[in-house]
Amino acid sequence: MSSPAYIHRVGMRTHTYSSLKELMAKATPARSGDSLAGVAAQTAQERVVAQMALAELPLRTFLNDALIPYEEDEVTRLIIDSHDAAAFHRVAHFTVGDFRNWLLSDEADALALATVSPGITPEMAAAVSKIMRNQDLILVARKCEVVTAFRNTIGLPGRMSTRLQPNHPTDDASGIAASLLDGLLYGSGDAVFGINPATDNVPQVIKLVSMMAEVIERYGIPTQSCVLTHVTNTIQAIERGAPVDLVFQSIGGTEATNSSFGVNLAVLAEAREAALSLKRGTVGDNVMYFETGQGSALSANGHHGVDQQTCEARAYAVARAFKPLLVNTVVGFIGPEYLYDGKQIIRAGLEDHFCAKLLGLPMGCDVCYTNHAEADQNDMDVLLTLLGAAGCTFVMGIPGSDDIMLNYQTTSFHDALYARRVLGLRPAPEFEQWLAQTQIFSRPDADFRLHDSMPPAFWPALKGAA
Repeated sequence: MSSPAYIHRVGMRTHTYSSLKELMAKATPARSGDSLAGVAAQTAQERVVAQMALAELPLRTFLNDALIPYEEDEVTRLIIDSHDAAAFHRVAHFTVGDFRNWLLSDEADALALATVSPGITPEMAAAVSKIMRNQDLILVARKCEVVTAFRNTIGLPGRMSTRLQPNHPTDDASGIAASLLDGLLYGSGDAVFGINPATDNVPQVIKLVSMMAEVIERYGIPTQSCVLTHVTNTIQAIERGAPVDLVFQSIGGTEATNSSFGVNLAVLAEAREAALSLKRGTVGDNVMYFETGQGSALSANGHHGVDQQTCEARAYAVARAFKPLLVNTVVGFIGPEYLYDGKQIIRAGLEDHFCAKLLGLPMGCDVCYTNHAEADQNDMDVLLTLLGAAGCTFVMGIPGSDDIMLNYQTTSFHDALYARRVLGLRPAPEFEQWLAQTQIFSRPDADFRLHDSMPPAFWPALKGAA
């Protein structure tokens, strides 16, 4: 069945959109990926008119007019079949514009947002984000509280966690260990020790997982580890007895995109059950870690003519179906073909964080850019600070902010420490206590002052290395 046309009148002029996805695309703030896909508004005036039309659209429209047909896409089926009508009832009479006003109101506190969240579809979240300013995205996201747990508790108010990312171009154990120590000494690593393997096969995954498990156990660190390999490799590693904490997978917002990643919903469900069977969590059982990013659907030719930000929001429906510990958007990683410059990357990062938090996800952000984008580290400082103010669940920590394996620029251990100090944010409580006990932070409850000397707990390891 063809999608209905959408008509909006401004003065004496009538604007007609052939489909809901055309209206959504033209209402999207400017970005290079939508221009590449041929779906973007051609002028700022055209974009504003589309935003006005979108603001008047009833939220119920998104339940009756699927952007990608139900019969053609398992992500659409997941969104529709899992929709919570009772949770939606509170906002069911709203237009998109009304929804924005309600989200910004004092009535929409943390409890109200959590109650409504299961009734919000990704398309609704994407739609309202398109008519919000950056400050709106920050204010509403900050009110959303999403708490998850495995060996520590992630996402509590007033806290920001970090992924310690000790990547190495040859998976050298000494190099990885040095990065782990470097990160720990700056208070990084409470979200996860997460390695992107240079050699991506099952034996190497088992080796890296075992190494991180040994470090965590030896020093009693209340955190979790993950090797960011394909989900099927992790399943095989679990079958071979590897000490797997979290299962990782990159996901997208359409069935075609996920197929390009070599996954579907059934495979993700199998992986979650395998990880749960190990019972390695101590304070919770959230065992999944997902990464997303605007532009992945277009890159995979799986976007169905839907704008990249809406495709990204649909990926969050996939993520929330599996109760993850962590989700993050790798916001500027794909390149300037999708997010051209610092301004577009900043906007996309705030959109992604807002939509995911509104949908009930523990959302972090890889505040990053590629070397051929029109962006620099000052842009990343801005986005990091804004996300910290918005209550971002976690950010990345990499030595010197330069990933020597993946060759892109992100945030360093120093950057995360800066954000915590300036914004008064603290690590996960269990990890914070460990930092104090280990004498890494001398005053974790104040300004996260570092000790002047190497903590005694690490002396034996350094002597062994020498």
